[in-house]
Amino acid sequence: MNIILLGPPGAGKGTQARMLVEKRGMVQLSTGDMLRAARTSGTEMGKRVAEVMDRGELVTDDIVIGLIGEALDDAAASGGVIFDGFPRTLAQADALGALLSDKGLALDAVIELRVDDDTLVERITGRFTCGNCGEVYHDRTKPTRVEGQCDVCGSTDLRRRADDNEESLRQRLMEYYKKTSPLIGYYHAKGALNVIDGLAPVADVEASIAAVLDA
Repeated sequence: MNIILLGPPGAGKGTQARMLVEKRGMVQLSTGDMLRAARTSGTEMGKRVAEVMDRGELVTDDIVIGLIGEALDDAAASGGVIFDGFPRTLAQADALGALLSDKGLALDAVIELRVDDDTLVERITGRFTCGNCGEVYHDRTKPTRVEGQCDVCGSTDLRRRADDNEESLRQRLMEYYKKTSPLIGYYHAKGALNVIDGLAPVADVEASIAAVLDA
């Protein structure tokens, strides 16, 4: 199964992708990770990436598609691919479709984790993590038993991300919707879009995604 996961910051894409990797043997293709790896790889494609990034320019779609093509070849024996952070534009969606077709592959599903913005803002702005063990907490839904102390390891190093504030998050949401709205319509028109409640409990979201993939 080759799928795209769509959803705004905080919708739970990363959590669900990790579960699919662990339980279904899928490979998560993150364009950001691929670009960072390519830059230091020493390959011809890597040199192109490094030159563009060193000039402070955006990497072109043809380079990204080339990296994805290489990654698809490496992942051929896996349980499928999760596209993470790609496509972001209609041109990239067309290019990805052509690449998959050239390799005799198909895009099996596009899964949108849809959220209510106000609820998402409350979810994200209230969260904090333990800097020592990584346990995640929330002011309202999962506070620590002892204020200022991690339940798991006892550390007092509790942290909030600097950009987990309402103004920053709403800007990130607006940027996501501006870029992604055309993709949602694009894949809906192709009959590939599946909408799931991204604010449901993690296990429920996992079950909904499984139902799509097993259909």
